[in-house]
Amino acid sequence: MLELNDIDLTTDFLAARYVKTEIVEVSFALSDGEIMSPEGPNRYQTGDALITGSAATRWSVSRDRFDAKYEAVAPTVANTRGRYKSKPVAVLARQIAEPFTAARSNGGDLLHGEAGDWLLQYAPGDFGVARNERFRQVYKKVV
Repeated sequence: MLELNDIDLTTDFLAARYVKTEIVEVSFALSDGEIMSPEGPNRYQTGDALITGSAATRWSVSRDRFDAKYEAVAPTVANTRGRYKSKPVAVLARQIAEPFTAARSNGGDLLHGEAGDWLLQYAPGDFGVARNERFRQVYKKVV
C-alpha cells in the first residue's frame, strides 16, 4: 500500500483544481467524538460541523474550516442545524492509481483510499480522501 507523507499537491503536475458542488445536511457537535467515514476515522471537537453528504456519507469539518467552506441554504440560518451548500472554493485533487493512506491533519486521522480514489488538499498540511464515484458526482474541474 502506498503511504503518502509530506504531501504537497501544489508541486504535483498530476494534480488539478476542483470545486465541490453539493448540498449537505449539517449539525454541530455537542461534545468531542469520532465519525467513521468510508475512508477512515474523523475525530471532531465540540462545535465542529458533522456533515451528511448527498450519498449519505458522513464526515466532520473543524469549525474554522466549515465557516470558510459552507454557507446556509434558506430557510436554514447560519450556524444552526440544517442544509448548507459548498462555497465555490477550489481544492487541489489528484487521482491515485493504487491503494493508499494519507494522514488527515485534523486530529491526526489516517485515511485510506482504494485504487482510483482521489487525494484532496484543502490547504498546506490539510487533506482528505474521496471515493472515485463520489468525487465524480460532486466535484467539477476548474477550467
